[in-house]
Amino acid sequence: MDKYYTRACNFYFGKNSQEKIKKNLALPLGGNKNISFDNIEIISRKKKKKIYFKEVKSLRKNLKKKIQHDLKFIIKKKRFKKLNLNETPLIMGIANLTPDSFSDGGLYNKGEKSFSHIKKLLKQGCDILDVGGESTRPGSNEVEEKVEWKRIKNVLKKFKTNKIFLSLDTRKSMIMKKAIKFNINLINDISGLEDDKDTIEFLKKNKIPFVINHIKGTPKTMHKKPKYKNVLLDVYDYFSKKINKLRKSGINHNNIILDPGIGFGKNLKHNITLLSKISIFHSLGFPIMLGISRKKYIRDLSGANDSKERIGGTIATSLFAITQGIQILRVHDVNEVKQSIKVFKSLYK
Repeated sequence: MDKYYTRACNFYFGKNSQEKIKKNLALPLGGNKNISFDNIEIISRKKKKKIYFKEVKSLRKNLKKKIQHDLKFIIKKKRFKKLNLNETPLIMGIANLTPDSFSDGGLYNKGEKSFSHIKKLLKQGCDILDVGGESTRPGSNEVEEKVEWKRIKNVLKKFKTNKIFLSLDTRKSMIMKKAIKFNINLINDISGLEDDKDTIEFLKKNKIPFVINHIKGTPKTMHKKPKYKNVLLDVYDYFSKKINKLRKSGINHNNIILDPGIGFGKNLKHNITLLSKISIFHSLGFPIMLGISRKKYIRDLSGANDSKERIGGTIATSLFAITQGIQILRVHDVNEVKQSIKVFKSLYK
């Protein structure tokens, strides 16, 4: 029997969105009246079809039940501990305290340089500060725990305050355990909680919010000819199975973020398919984060117009993500992305 998936599409924004909802011509995304949609795409591994949301009631019984179930998750108000998801997209600023990250390795990994960089990200308005001490660029080797901890501990100590929403970018449970005393608000584990068997028990015990990232392989191997049957639906099924596994393990809270892992075991075609249909993940019922900053797909698409920092491509993708209701953007260039968002939103007033 075919399995069906529901993708919200044809979005409205600002006052236009509010008017559409008031007239019952559109549905709010995540309970936010400033963004709404009036069409859905029903997808299976064999076919797909777009319909107006009011046409759902005319579908055959089993399919109607499935789509209505998905719509409840899509329109339900999202609540997340210490984050306001009505003010989206939220910006996660990247603090790579490493000598070898793909874009900014070695720039901010020592003493006052790291402190100054983080202060700059905060001043520019990042909502979440993501601190990491291990590069996970394609082909990278795993860093020893003591090395990773040495890179980040002074920054965690200096910036431990309830005024900062602090995310820890690590795949090691021992790093998580050491960092918990520094008021960490979020665990961002790119391995999808798979690299360390003790991570899920740590998350269960501490009830700390976390990101589920999708990756195929490991940073060392993920660039070696990744294959999928259907990348969009394969990643969706991965999230669905992971959430069920976490529920069975005893993690019952909803402070979970989904990240489809752009560039993590995906080629150009995979990345573009995921980005162009990214709104499908709203039907899982959790906020969606995209890490698209300065990534290789921008070079592949822009060709001769590539640049070192790829700000144009990052901004283009960020604005497209807004039109798909993405709640969190993980970026290097906080000021430029914030600037583009403010202008974009102003044009919809």
